[in-house]
Amino acid sequence: MQKKTRSLLAELDQHYLVRDKENFVESKALNIIQGAIHLLTYIKENYDTESAAELERRLLNSIRAQDSSKFSRGLKKLKESGNEII
Repeated sequence: MQKKTRSLLAELDQHYLVRDKENFVESKALNIIQGAIHLLTYIKENYDTESAAELERRLLNSIRAQDSSKFSRGLKKLKESGNEII
């Protein structure tokens, strides 16, 4: 029985290595996009219009520049100015 188990595990491991790259990229991208949409919706619902627009701009710029600190600085700036979540 152990031989079959090892064979099955080896087959599963082999299948993982042969995974279709395009499907992986598509799946990952769709998950990230859905997450970003939910985050933007949450921001718009919980921050005033001006703060939400600023955070949305910073989020998009952070992604474009591949620098997450840009978004973090925006949140820190809002906290310091007293514009926290409503």
